[in-house]
Amino acid sequence: MRHKPLFIALIGLALAASAHAQWKWRDARGKLQYSDMPPPAGTPDKDILQRPGGARPAIVVAPVGAAASAAAAVAAAQAASAASQAELDTAARQKRDQDGRAARQQDAERRAAEKRRENCARAQAYLRELHSGSRLTRTNDRGERVFMDERQIAAEMASARDAITSECR
Repeated sequence: MRHKPLFIALIGLALAASAHAQWKWRDARGKLQYSDMPPPAGTPDKDILQRPGGARPAIVVAPVGAAASAAAAVAAAQAASAASQAELDTAARQKRDQDGRAARQQDAERRAAEKRRENCARAQAYLRELHSGSRLTRTNDRGERVFMDERQIAAEMASARDAITSECR
């Protein structure tokens, strides 16, 4: 039983040693990275600065001409990345254009609503004037003032009511 504490201490040291088993590598931007997991696939062996004990560099056996196909794969990936960036740029441009069209449409709708309110108010005021019973005049082709008869006033009232119906929604 005297050896039990010593045995527990040895197990603790063994576990602590495995906890220090860390990977250390330089990423694509040149920053040092530390992890208990190996670096991402594709990290060059020269950039892996520390491996946990017992971990060996992977040996990659490439057939003849594989370097050319690897370079072609890298070029294809870069082209795909550029294409996806172009698609993102196009989508962002389309979104800005759509937002601009929506803003212009809202502005046009706001101006049209304001115009309708003004027309409504004018038509209502004119109808009140027609109902007032006062003598109303018009200017004829020669620029002379002439009084409106009952038939003309009735026609103007109908016109004012139509304007109110269409403009006062």
